[in-house]
Parts: sequence; C-alpha cells; structure tokens
Amino acid sequence: MTDKPALMLLHGVTMSGAAWDDVVPLLTDRFDVIVPTAAGHRGGPELGTEATIAAVTDAAERQLDERGLGAVHVAGNSMGGWMAVELARRGRARSVCAFSPAGLWAKDGKPGASRATLIRTKKLADATRRLAPPLMTFGLVRRIAMRDIAVHGYRMTTQQARRSFQDLVGCDAAYELLNTRESMDPLVDPPCPVTVAWAAHDRIFPSAEFVPVAQQRLPHARFVTLPGVGHVPMIDDPALCARTIIESIGDSAG
Repeated sequence: MTDKPALMLLHGVTMSGAAWDDVVPLLTDRFDVIVPTAAGHRGGPELGTEATIAAVTDAAERQLDERGLGAVHVAGNSMGGWMAVELARRGRARSVCAFSPAGLWAKDGKPGASRATLIRTKKLADATRRLAPPLMTFGLVRRIAMRDIAVHGYRMTTQQARRSFQDLVGCDAAYELLNTRESMDPLVDPPCPVTVAWAAHDRIFPSAEFVPVAQQRLPHARFVTLPGVGHVPMIDDPALCARTIIESIGDSAG
C-alpha cells in the first residue's frame, strides 16, 4: 500500500503501456502510477467481445476494481484521452488530463481523414512486419516511420521504435476500434477537473479542426496547447507531458 494518490495512464489505439515509459519516472515521486495496456492490444487482456471504446473502458474500470480503487487521477493520449473522459463520466476519475483525445468526430461515426490515416498506417505495418523492424536502427527511418505521430521520432531508441511497431502489428482490436461508430458525447457537467492538452503539431487530429469540437463537447474543460510536439507527445517531450499532468491535477492531488 502507498499513501500516494493513484494515477492511471492510458495509451492510444494500437499502442501499449510502454508508450508512457519515459514519462512514468517523472511522476513516481508524487503518484502511485498505474500503466495498463488496453484490452485487445498487444500485451493487454483479451476483450472477449466486440472491440469498442465502451468495452476497453469497461476493462480499464475492472482493473481499478481489482486494485480496490474507486476514483483515481487519469491521464490519457488519443484513445486513452477519450477513455479518461468516459471514466470521469462513470465517476471513476478524480481529475482528467486528455492529450489530443479521440472521439471528437461527427456523430454519424463514419471514419474521416484522420482515422483513414491510422488505418493505412496499420495496413502498411502489417504488410512490412518483417522488413521494418531491422531498419529501425536508423534514425532517419524512425523519423519517417513516426512522422504522423511525432515531430522527433528519431529520439526514440531502436528498442522503443521496434516495440511500438510490434504493438501496432500485434493489436488485434485495431480495425474494429478505428472503424467504430462511437463518438464522444458531451460532458456538460464534469464531476472532476478536466484538462485537454492539444499537441501544437498534431497531424492526426489537427487542432484547427478538432479543438473547436472538443470545446463544444467539453465546455468546462481547461484547454492548453503543447508546443513542439506531435500527436503522441510522450515521444517528443516526456517532461512536458509530466508537467502538464501534474498541473492538471493541481489542488485535487490529495
């Protein structure tokens, strides 16, 4: 047992808890950090049902139950940011820090350009599953491979890049989640503080298109812009991510 407040970190679709590896050490002095891999993802629990955001959020909530935890601080990126909002809606979050959250598309649920990009990336990875990993030794290859999600993909180590690629290839739930007809419902009366942190160089969910929608659906959230980072800011600037999480929790940390 620990007297530190619990903080759950949730990753994006096709990734794993390893996405937070460089951020976790910057938070462990303040928080009891929980870093699960989402159900249906490589290294995570099996879903046993259709892959939906509701289902992966159910699985995250069960992990809290298994630990005997009620409401915890939650930070998430992309799909994980959407899950964080849903956990707040269920009363399981003491605070939320959502980094470029997903789910902010039209209510018809049809995949737009952003999800189409992710689907193409998944298909390309599947087609090059044997060719790509050895090439991750080269910084230029890492930069090109990560260009849609990071400004400085070359900063990843070879091991990190290969693991990220393997997570992408090994995500059984990817196509169902990327084609989901779900979208984020408005959270008009949030039960906890909500911070939305948008990457200034987000190529997956460009801020000009998605931030206005986020402001409509999360009207009482605090919005901040993260300079110099892409859609997965943990790659570009782990320290900035840690500071943003700490600031989002603020006085509710106790």
